[in-house]
Amino acid sequence: MSSARRPLCPYPRYDPRGPPPPGRPNRGGTISTTRVLIVDDEILVRSGLGLIVGSAPDLEVVGDCSGGQAEEHVQRLRPHVVLLDIRMPDLDGISVLRRLRALPDPPAVAMLTTFDTDEYIGTALRAGAVGFLLKDTAPEQLVHAVRVLAAGGNILSPTVTRTVIGGYVDGGGPDAEASALTRTLTGRELDVLALLGEGLSNAEIADRLFLGTGTVKDHISAILGKLGAANRVQAAVLAHRAGLVRPKPGDGA
Repeated sequence: MSSARRPLCPYPRYDPRGPPPPGRPNRGGTISTTRVLIVDDEILVRSGLGLIVGSAPDLEVVGDCSGGQAEEHVQRLRPHVVLLDIRMPDLDGISVLRRLRALPDPPAVAMLTTFDTDEYIGTALRAGAVGFLLKDTAPEQLVHAVRVLAAGGNILSPTVTRTVIGGYVDGGGPDAEASALTRTLTGRELDVLALLGEGLSNAEIADRLFLGTGTVKDHISAILGKLGAANRVQAAVLAHRAGLVRPKPGDGA
């Protein structure tokens, strides 16, 4: 049609000629930026998150929208990372997530929530979310989370990890099947898995075990492969089921 259509958001359009992956040099020799889409029903929340994420030189907020517009925005703007509110009135975050995961080349999706005890956490992770962030996350941690997601990692705060694990693990003793799976791991891999079960990040695990972060990433890749786990959350659940993680005082009745 000849009539011009008003864009759904005031951010630059994605170049269909295909820039390189985030962090890789482009044809001009500069570093390619990570494209981020923010999906939330509250305009003020979208604006605030956009200001934080867009302040980083290697991150670009290519758009923001409500849940009902998310699929169209992803197909048109092709973000690397989507920050998606889990609770929205027009279309809930789980439904949006499933639609995005069904796309041919889906972005990494991290769910946003106000509560670390949100009952939808487990459902979202099973539906393909690779991160779960609280809306009161510190700005520098939010920027770090987007970078990790763009690099193919997973992001979960320790409190969210404990919430997810609590939904899968009962109060009984070690699970025989989980224990058998963990016997395929080396001693160092067991150390890493136990700390994963505590909800530690790669950097925190590296500090605790006096390892490089690259070595920790290699160990985690090996652990996921041996356990048949899709992500670090599933591995953390297995760690608890196998009895590798002892409850800390005050962690619940």
